[in-house]
Amino acid sequence: MPADQPPVLVFDVNETLSDLTPLRGRFEDIGAPGHLLPTWFAGVLRDGFALTAAGAYADFADVAHDGVRALLSGLEGWAGDDEAAARHILDGFADLDVHPDVPDGVRQLSEAGYRLTAMTNGSVTLTERLLDKAGVLDRFESLWDVSGPRRWKPAPAAYRYAVERAGVRPDQALLIAAHPWDTDGARRAGLHGAWLRRGASVYPKTMTPPRYGARDLRELADVLTSERRTTAPTM
Repeated sequence: MPADQPPVLVFDVNETLSDLTPLRGRFEDIGAPGHLLPTWFAGVLRDGFALTAAGAYADFADVAHDGVRALLSGLEGWAGDDEAAARHILDGFADLDVHPDVPDGVRQLSEAGYRLTAMTNGSVTLTERLLDKAGVLDRFESLWDVSGPRRWKPAPAAYRYAVERAGVRPDQALLIAAHPWDTDGARRAGLHGAWLRRGASVYPKTMTPPRYGARDLRELADVLTSERRTTAPTM
């Protein structure tokens, strides 16, 4: 592999690999509007980041549970069981699928010789289930979550945890994420970054730009494998 091309790919999971859209139906099941999904998820990330910034830690599931209850408490006309509602929404993570481009992209990258890992603010158990359902779990050599470093991404400790366990330097790893904040965090921690746009069109100017940008994982896999073929030494 060329010296400047990262051999280890570190995947984010929520929204990068997994499609959260079906959770809208879970909100509707409990009598809440489906459009609350992005508001709730953004709030979960905010609170997880805030705990990390304060030097504290809580698991994704616990932060997400609190987030549902807080959101419903401010919803005019809602009078259900907030504990049961939160459990119903979180149970939906076990039924999620990957985005349609993920299986082909993962296989292409694996067959090209890249080492595939994942680091999530969620849980390894749900990541295993997601990838197994998609038929690509065997393509990943390692899965990690932030319960190890007890720091949510984009804290530098979360990225260091992943690369140290992969046995590489930060500059030998490429984080793949659909979130600019994750790409920026990885870059600031010394990793390379790849941003999957997934329908977005603008990368924030205030954040460190990615080394690669692609519409989805298929397009990124094409770019990485093509680059590797172009720069591979000849016999």
